[in-house]
Amino acid sequence: MRQRPFKQVDVFTDRPYLGNPLAVVLDGEGLGTEEMQHFTNWTNLSEATFLLPPTEEGRAAGADYRVRIFCPGRELPFAGHPTLGSCHAWLEAGGQPRTPGRVVQECGIGQVTLRQGEGRLAFAAPPLIKSGPLPEGDVELIARGLGIDRTDIVGHAWCDNGPNWRGVMLSSAEAVLAVRPDAAVLGTLDIGVVGPRGKVGVVGGHGSPGDDGVAFEVRAFFPGSNGLAEDPVTGSLNAALAQWLIGAHLAPPRYIASQGTALGRAGRVHVEQDAGTIWVGGGSVTCVDGQVLL
Repeated sequence: MRQRPFKQVDVFTDRPYLGNPLAVVLDGEGLGTEEMQHFTNWTNLSEATFLLPPTEEGRAAGADYRVRIFCPGRELPFAGHPTLGSCHAWLEAGGQPRTPGRVVQECGIGQVTLRQGEGRLAFAAPPLIKSGPLPEGDVELIARGLGIDRTDIVGHAWCDNGPNWRGVMLSSAEAVLAVRPDAAVLGTLDIGVVGPRGKVGVVGGHGSPGDDGVAFEVRAFFPGSNGLAEDPVTGSLNAALAQWLIGAHLAPPRYIASQGTALGRAGRVHVEQDAGTIWVGGGSVTCVDGQVLL
């Protein structure tokens, strides 16, 4: 064991302690999978990441660094808030991308491109592994697990981009905040719930943003190490929701989503479709900066 550079970063916020925290070990060389998983479980955070040099294949594809992403109990091929937080930590620690303003991250799903701009980082949404409507049996199960009627779900789709999200849309942001998930019913499902400010079906198929610019409220539920957990702010889910909602004309090509409200957070996810690519971004703030013994 030795001291390694470490940062704890709050992601999808520009104010400390209102986003989703991430543990970042900036030097993961020499650590095995079990050691990474054990440390992740110890942090009691939703994710921890370990930065490494790119593989030969990754370097040839333009990667600036490689990251391994863990949540309690398992390794993830991709996750959004760890992607933004890891890139923030790498740049803050002196990382220099090959192309100014553009960072290429190597992770389990391959290369993910990030861009800098407007005071925040954004990643290009990875392609969906599975899309299209959910099976009706899944929709009925999700409705029961959220404590709502089946008719309260006004839209649904697979949102699988590594994490196996199932997305459902409710009629309003207020309806999203009112759900009370039942872990015994939802079991091992990864569920994303989204609702617009205003009613679905108005001009453009989406509600009007409020005074804070937020157009949608999002919540994410997944099986954690101690039962069903709610994620404060979820980049992978928002990336997949954006591909579904924009593609189905349920959302404009540029919007802001709020997540974490039910947990006392104030996460803000900035979504923009640009030349066919959907970018998902937000602010990041370093809250802890030092060393960790690993």
